[in-house]
Amino acid sequence: MIGNRITYRTADGVRVPGTWRHAFIRNGDYFLTDLFIYADGLIDCWGLVTLEEFAEKLRCGWVATELPDGARVSAHDLAAWRFSEPRTWLTPELLLAEVRDTIDQLNGRPDSTDRCLAAVDAFLADRTEENRTAARAAYLGIPETQRHYALGDMDRKDWPLQVLVTGPGEHLDGAPGEPVTQEEYDDAIAYFEERARWIAQRPARVPADGPATPFAPAIHLYQSHFRTVPDDPGTTALRNDFPAPVPADGVTYPSVAHAYWALSTTDPDARAAIREANTVYAARDIAAGASRRDGWEQARTAVMTALLRAKYTRHPALARILLDTHDATLVYDDSDSGFWGDNGGRGRNWTGRLLELVRSELRAEQAGIALPEPAATEG
Repeated sequence: MIGNRITYRTADGVRVPGTWRHAFIRNGDYFLTDLFIYADGLIDCWGLVTLEEFAEKLRCGWVATELPDGARVSAHDLAAWRFSEPRTWLTPELLLAEVRDTIDQLNGRPDSTDRCLAAVDAFLADRTEENRTAARAAYLGIPETQRHYALGDMDRKDWPLQVLVTGPGEHLDGAPGEPVTQEEYDDAIAYFEERARWIAQRPARVPADGPATPFAPAIHLYQSHFRTVPDDPGTTALRNDFPAPVPADGVTYPSVAHAYWALSTTDPDARAAIREANTVYAARDIAAGASRRDGWEQARTAVMTALLRAKYTRHPALARILLDTHDATLVYDDSDSGFWGDNGGRGRNWTGRLLELVRSELRAEQAGIALPEPAATEG
């Protein structure tokens, strides 16, 4: 199960989401490690393998589900010990089934539990033995270690589900004990009918101030080289090197990038040369050769925020382009900086994040929300 263990790997510049769980690798001795599972179906068990290759790793015991008493085991750089009366609930088949479910969950597809509950709904809507048989097969398709979570009921676990798919007078999958009674079956039917009513009446669980994730698809702001200003620049106008004059420290600069590099130094000659630079790259090179302003690294995000505010306040047409991105995540490329750019998932994307902030401020202004001004410091 995914839980809160979310990670990713980068493949061809694309983030592939994943999760991880603990596992034992048998390479002579046994080693406690992390098993990484990714949405594209690759699994890292001391090397990336496909799902089919992972199944073979389980069959041969490389990924170990049998833990023999007295075997040596190590957690790298942490501890070493021997197994003493070890107990494990997993088999190769169970672990493989859980991994398959995890891949479905990472892709937003129905997993074995979802498929079971859908089959139960079909049975409740049309209570034929054929539909019950399908629901029972779907229930048995849930990894045994996960079945008691299927209903999300920590009091009754999966007991009503077992009874429903078995039917009165029958044993579930040949299990020992008394067969299901009519009273137990009627109770299970009542449980699912009440559950259906509760689900139908349950209000949509949307946070009071809006959703946690954007509804618009992400927008990638690729690097561009502007020789002339296009009539319809589209989202390229959101680039910091787009020709859009902004004022800074009493001087107007050709673009946000020019102003940023000028403010990074206190050298007046360098700042004048940056202002006149024909390209952003020339402006950057001039700034790189000048002395850096004290405290620049700590101040640069505030400087960029102010420059972006100036750009979109001064140029309403560009503000409209920014607002038209709605709530999309803005992914900004910057080959020179892993701080300002996303750069294939390896950077911090601060430019994209600040653009989203300024977009929100513009939206607040449109909505007539008066934002508080920073208080003046005394002394």
